[in-house]
Amino acid sequence: MSNAKFSIQKLFDVEDWVAVVSGGGTGIGLMIAQAFANNGARVYILGRREDVLKQTAETHGKDLVHKSGKIIPLVCDITDKKSLERMAEEIGRKEKRVDVLVNNSGISQGSSSVEIGDESAGKLRDELWSEKFEEWEDVYRTNVIGHFFTTVALIPLLSAAYKPGHSAAVINITSMSGITRTSQHHFKYNVSKGAAIHLSTLLAQELRRPGVNVRVNNIAPGIFPSEMTTDESDEYNKSNIDKAGWAKEKGVPAGRAGSDEDMAQAALMLAVNQYAYGQTVAIEGGYLLEHP
Repeated sequence: MSNAKFSIQKLFDVEDWVAVVSGGGTGIGLMIAQAFANNGARVYILGRREDVLKQTAETHGKDLVHKSGKIIPLVCDITDKKSLERMAEEIGRKEKRVDVLVNNSGISQGSSSVEIGDESAGKLRDELWSEKFEEWEDVYRTNVIGHFFTTVALIPLLSAAYKPGHSAAVINITSMSGITRTSQHHFKYNVSKGAAIHLSTLLAQELRRPGVNVRVNNIAPGIFPSEMTTDESDEYNKSNIDKAGWAKEKGVPAGRAGSDEDMAQAALMLAVNQYAYGQTVAIEGGYLLEHP
């Protein structure tokens, strides 16, 4: 028996893979896009903001570690079925298959300032009553429905990747917020992420059928730097969390926010591991140990 198969290059080989990452222009999506592109994959990054996508491709698509890697911008609104159809057709004209789809796009839409221990029924009612139906619908449309239809649009290309020993992977980016019992001041977001985790389970069950042969798993991240957690990106479309006492304040045993490498390692593992089906992998620095 050869030991060669245990080398890092073999265990995490994504050379010449085709990857699609929604929300790939910034934050967690960009981390994942870089992980695949720097290891030889052609990565299509999806988003509504063409300028952001182009800037990411120009900034991070040059001088990649692997000569075969590419970051390719493709404008797409995942809440619009016609836009998703155009995206699938465009990729289908250039590629015969998609090896990995990462559904990463997400929005939050505000928060509620209710504190645990506040025993005023009136205050609780007033705060929660201020929530807007439209914002709940917008969050659900992106974080759940958008992930569903993006996956459905690409089923033929994902299925086309199948061969003995290799099946395509769908990785949904959910959140620890869909697991914790605390509202974290944003009910709508947490409910949507709980739904996204269950969506992953349902899709895993449906897409595993012999005629499709696609694996579905999800990553539930903790606090990572992104436009959602910091409200901004720098000139490289990267966000930063650098706050004294942050870990103690947030109750994160790891003592820091998540890094690019933390997310890249998780995404590559679920993409290449052909024995992973229907799993929720929480990469959250121990947050859920402090906030069950």
